[in-house]
Amino acid sequence: MTIALLVAALAAAPSGQDVPLPPVQFPTLPKGADQAASFGVHGWALEASAKGDLNADGKPDIAFVLRGVFTANRVKREMCESPLDTNPRILAVAFADGDGYRLAFTDTTLIPRREDGCAVDPFGAESLSIVKGTLRIGFERMMSMGGGDAGSTTFTFRWQDNAMRLIGWDYSNVQRYSGEMVSISLNYLTRRAKTATGRIDSDREKIVWSGLKPAPLLTLDAVGDGLAFDPEGRIAKMP
Repeated sequence: MTIALLVAALAAAPSGQDVPLPPVQFPTLPKGADQAASFGVHGWALEASAKGDLNADGKPDIAFVLRGVFTANRVKREMCESPLDTNPRILAVAFADGDGYRLAFTDTTLIPRREDGCAVDPFGAESLSIVKGTLRIGFERMMSMGGGDAGSTTFTFRWQDNAMRLIGWDYSNVQRYSGEMVSISLNYLTRRAKTATGRIDSDREKIVWSGLKPAPLLTLDAVGDGLAFDPEGRIAKMP
């Protein structure tokens, strides 16, 4: 190989941070099981679970997250966390059925797959809960290197018309370098939105209320990537 070709090849080679993620084939889960862990199949383990009545039948249902445990999905990165566990997750809900549970739905997009070793894992064991008949899923956002923003995002869903539908979305962010803070809270039942801005070094904040455009409640699968979700471009419009 000539020197020119060698230089071109090296320039085209991806850095460790840019190595494509290994492909993943999501499994078909059992239609029923006696507990959350029993829905796990080969290569997938229970990571988080919550219990509570989601379909208003007076019986405790379960929400759970399975995560892959494949070593091939632990990839090398040049910066921060390496190897990085890029194993994806499956979010699922199963309704009480006799002595066990019947699978109601699964989703593989709301909880995004990790790609950047410098970004904290957005999902943890405490990120999943069932509160007053609603399913809540929270994400943490923070960079250990290469970013000054940190905050959280929380989705609230309820079972309606044979689907999990988004009824609430809460977003908060603080710019660690400037100290500027913003929080956005959307209530899709009352069609009201609250936006608050301020600074971490002050108790004063500016609050603005507005209405939401009339629209059908989004289903969970229509939300897509939970960290990329930006309803009506509200995050992008923030200063």
